Amino acid sequence: MARGKLRIYLGAAPGVGKTYAMLSEAHRRIERGTDCVVAFVEHYGRPRTEVMLHGLEQVPRRELRYREGVFTEMDVDAVLARRPRVALVDELAHTNVPGSRNAKRWQDVEELLAAGIDVVSTVNIQHLESLGDVVESITGVRQRETVPDEVVRRADQIELVDMSPEALRRRMAHGNIYQPDKVDAALSNYFRPGNLTALRELALLWVADRVDEYLNEYRSEHQVSRIWGSRERIVVGLTGGPEGRTLIRRAARLAEKGAGGEVLAVYISRSDGLTSASPKELAVQRTLVEDLGGTFHHVVGDDIPAALLDFARGVNATQIILGSSRRKAWQYVFGPGVGATVARESGPDLDVHIVTHEEVAKGRGLPVARGARLGRARIIAGWMVGVVGPVVLAVVLNAVHLGLANDMLLFLTLTVAAALLGGLLPALASAAVGSFLLNYYYTPPLHRLTIADPKNIVAIVIFVGVAVSVASVVDLAARRTHQAARLRAEAEILSFLAGSVLRGETSLEELLERVRETFGMESVALLERRSDVDPWTCAGRVGTGPPPERPEDADVDMPVGDHMALALTGRVLPASDRRVLAAFAAQAAVVLDRRRLQEEADRARSLAEGNRIRTALLAAVSHDLRTPLAGIKAAVSSLRSEDVEWSEEDRAELLEGIEEGADRLDHLVGNLLDMSRLQTGTVTPLIREIDLDEVVPMALGGVPEDSVVLDIRETLPMVAVDPGLLERSVANLVENAVKYSPPGTPVLVSASAIADRVEVRVVDRGPGVPDTAKDRIFEPFQRYGDSPRGAGVGLGLAVARGFAEAMGGTLNAEDTPGGGLTMVLTLRGVESLHAPARLAEAERQTT
Repeated sequence: MARGKLRIYLGAAPGVGKTYAMLSEAHRRIERGTDCVVAFVEHYGRPRTEVMLHGLEQVPRRELRYREGVFTEMDVDAVLARRPRVALVDELAHTNVPGSRNAKRWQDVEELLAAGIDVVSTVNIQHLESLGDVVESITGVRQRETVPDEVVRRADQIELVDMSPEALRRRMAHGNIYQPDKVDAALSNYFRPGNLTALRELALLWVADRVDEYLNEYRSEHQVSRIWGSRERIVVGLTGGPEGRTLIRRAARLAEKGAGGEVLAVYISRSDGLTSASPKELAVQRTLVEDLGGTFHHVVGDDIPAALLDFARGVNATQIILGSSRRKAWQYVFGPGVGATVARESGPDLDVHIVTHEEVAKGRGLPVARGARLGRARIIAGWMVGVVGPVVLAVVLNAVHLGLANDMLLFLTLTVAAALLGGLLPALASAAVGSFLLNYYYTPPLHRLTIADPKNIVAIVIFVGVAVSVASVVDLAARRTHQAARLRAEAEILSFLAGSVLRGETSLEELLERVRETFGMESVALLERRSDVDPWTCAGRVGTGPPPERPEDADVDMPVGDHMALALTGRVLPASDRRVLAAFAAQAAVVLDRRRLQEEADRARSLAEGNRIRTALLAAVSHDLRTPLAGIKAAVSSLRSEDVEWSEEDRAELLEGIEEGADRLDHLVGNLLDMSRLQTGTVTPLIREIDLDEVVPMALGGVPEDSVVLDIRETLPMVAVDPGLLERSVANLVENAVKYSPPGTPVLVSASAIADRVEVRVVDRGPGVPDTAKDRIFEPFQRYGDSPRGAGVGLGLAVARGFAEAMGGTLNAEDTPGGGLTMVLTLRGVESLHAPARLAEAERQTT
């Protein structure tokens, strides 16, 4: 079955007339005899839209119940059963009510299209998924109902329903879009002129890009190679040289003069990957063209003029901008140059601009790395084989005559061997010496530099030609091998560098050490200054010797921006190494910026934590300290009052209230002081060996009798703790457990030995804590659930964990089987404390 076709009416905002245009098209199709139905259209009380529904067949909607309400959605099954030729479906981005067949309406539309039904739908530009952030930044409203861009892009036809912001606001003011009670708010918020203008521009640009795609598809399908100047596109040819920035700015100015102008910067590299362009300069130019609203492209091609023209014709460009050649005058003997060739081959539909710049005729300035491709030992061996070898072979052949053909093959073998060992020059020398010896000793007339037989002339010429050809191939292969190995090494270095920096695994010093090792330098330093007149300072350095005071004092300096440079001392680097060094320098700046941002984030986090603790402490003081103080003050005032005669029972009750308030104050202030000690790191535990049954019972003095069941066996091993800190930790744990335990259900405090540690468990049968909150309850000033304000400031568990960690132990929360929470305090046993000393004593005795 053929898939149905999708037609979409796209608008910039609600009320521009998308639904009205869709219904008008339905009436036109019905007049032409097309079977057209309304699958889902909502008129929202707009009279003109409601009138357009008259005379159109509407498929009954499906009713759904959700949260005590009844909603209607498109009945996909009913539309499929009705099977019209065209179905109208409004609001493509709509989210269906839970319980519907599909989550989104565009998924319903996909089913209709798959069944061969044509669909006409509507959508606003703000509902496209890719534009969600842009629309939110413009209107301040995040669109929750979105449709994937690909769904809209796949539409067979997209028609823009456009309206000026002023006309749309007038329509809103007349009540043609929203109800009268919502008009003023809409005009003051979403429907402001600036919002509508920005949304309109988004819609126009999106549709223009889609039209551009249609045009490219048509040109590709019909193999149209000629340039159609439907839109001004300017291609900038970059070489990686400093003149590129001038060309990009010139292209941007030309693009601004024409409506919808577009700048495409292209850099063409050779297919073998060998290039002399500066990666740093290309990165700067790429950033520049993107900042100016253009795009950067990297194209591979050995024939630069042909590749540039193919690219320009492929993107339907109208102009090409090239810089005047940097070649010197004598270099034109090798050819007319890229600019002249492109201008000659461009044809009548493509304009070529040659822009002058400051680097004209100053030379390339970006040398290709040459140097030795073969080792010194191989070159010496090649010269020995190429020069001495033919002489030795001539002596041997004078004693043993093998004939001219065999003699020539032997000399050719020496030439090939010289090429394999030493490259081009030793092979050429071997060919020259060999041809001379062949002519003098083995070609009639002998011992004369003449040749009688013309066939021998041909043989010697072939011998020299083969020798030169083989030598050239070997030298070219050696050069390519050297260059490939170098590029591979550079790629590996840059890959490692980028990966480690992106993962945050490299510090500045590690990166500088990597630079020093890679280039074999004595020292590497990253220098920076605030402005052009400030002195240089060292942000980081590695290696021996003092760092240079200025980049100019170093053997190699690589600038990073205007006020930062990488300075290396040890040797001067060739130009080829500086390409990789530029990448290292850029990454060093990134690492330094990231380190400083991390330091600032840590300081901000520390300040925020301090502010949070101070705020919580003030809140605690303002309420939790005031409550017991108020109770004590009221009780004391009552006892001192001479107007009331208190009975002994009343006086005892008031005195008990004073005592309870004082105990609460003492406990509260103690926790605050302990927390301040933990925050400042001044807790110094006095570790000694002790039995648990000597400390844990003392921690139960602050809880009611019969509220705790103690199970501490005397056979447990001793623990290495600070008795005071352990008592406070257990007391806080028990007090917290008793507070949350149900009435009449005691808290169990037990202990057990596991390997070299001892675990103290405080078990309650309270409401428990979910896994997501088990770590949060140990943070300062945390109350779980609906704890009353007078229940404390939320420091008990934080102090308990802090004291446990100060003693080398741990404190964690677990679920109690059957319900509740279990606090597990793990302490070091005496055996584990003495284990390192016993191990050292055993090693000493063994020695």
